[in-house]
Amino acid sequence: QVQLVQSGGGLVQAGGSLRLSCAASGSIFSIYAMGWYRQAPGKQRELVAGVTSLGITNYADSVKGRFTISRDNAKNTVYLQMNSLKPDDTAVYYCNFVFPSGHVYWGQGTQVTVSS
Repeated sequence: QVQLVQSGGGLVQAGGSLRLSCAASGSIFSIYAMGWYRQAPGKQRELVAGVTSLGITNYADSVKGRFTISRDNAKNTVYLQMNSLKPDDTAVYYCNFVFPSGHVYWGQGTQVTVSS
């Protein structure tokens, strides 16, 4: 069984920064990919950023140049550094781990609120 525990998030003014973390625990041998998604009220969940086991990253156009995803394989942890935050970034953020078996696990979600 795998559990993902998120930390970080909160309330910040526009232009500010936040860092999200997501750590996995349990029976983990390898992780194929890690990612961050977000869901704003009344909108569908969308991919924010992802990173593969080879370190290949991808970002939503709306966050390119402002957000950085990184992973610490030794700690089974993925991070999302968010800079130059905008009110449109307000959402619940979820981490996502994909394993080679195809199993997908989600974090519990954390609120990020950016005030103007």
